[in-house]
Amino acid sequence: MTRKFTTIVTGASNGIGEGIARHFLDRGDTVINLDILPPQQALDARYIYLKVDLADAAATEAAVAQIARGHAVDCIVNNAGFPTPGFLEEVTGAQLDLGVNLSIRTPLLLAQAFVPGMKARKFGRIVNISSRAILGKKARTVYSATKAAMVGFTRTWAMELGPHGITVNAISPGPVLTELFKKNNPPEVAAKLVEHAIVGRAGTPDDIARAVLFLADPANGYITGQVLHVCGGSSLTLNW
Repeated sequence: MTRKFTTIVTGASNGIGEGIARHFLDRGDTVINLDILPPQQALDARYIYLKVDLADAAATEAAVAQIARGHAVDCIVNNAGFPTPGFLEEVTGAQLDLGVNLSIRTPLLLAQAFVPGMKARKFGRIVNISSRAILGKKARTVYSATKAAMVGFTRTWAMELGPHGITVNAISPGPVLTELFKKNNPPEVAAKLVEHAIVGRAGTPDDIARAVLFLADPANGYITGQVLHVCGGSSLTLNW
């Protein structure tokens, strides 16, 4: 393909999403960020920010329709999420709704809006940002369940869309020292999580972004339906 790509990254105003957006801008894409928070800095003239509360289904549908009117989208990175801390007995309906809207409803709405265009062009990339927590993590009932649902999307959509030149893969990050990670993990917990990384350090947004960019590369059309743990080896140490 010779034309420029357009990539949507949800939750790209900071943390992992911001790192992913930067890497796609560096490769020459137009990047559309859907986030309730504004970006910390203007990244590039090809960077488009749409303020939207992805926990609000109607607002999300409106934002998706706005994008569809002006852009042919080649790649979707479903990054937005919130760890919704809480043990089983503490889970609320509001937490469940938040997790479902961010990790299930929004990816579904985006795929339904832009997969038809991908099919018509016989090319597309979808990368779902899941989590190491899908293998189990205390006090993450909603987060682990909804992030695991993204893996279900990944495998099913890969089977449906592969014949149309569209690949669908998932990234499962381990502990990445973003502000959100620090906020939701007390220092002693964060230190323990990092200890489980075999490589001896926490991850960075760039670690995740490089993996996403690899899966989104047009040359990598033979990889689909896979879950890549970008976790420093912590997926091998399950006693979180």
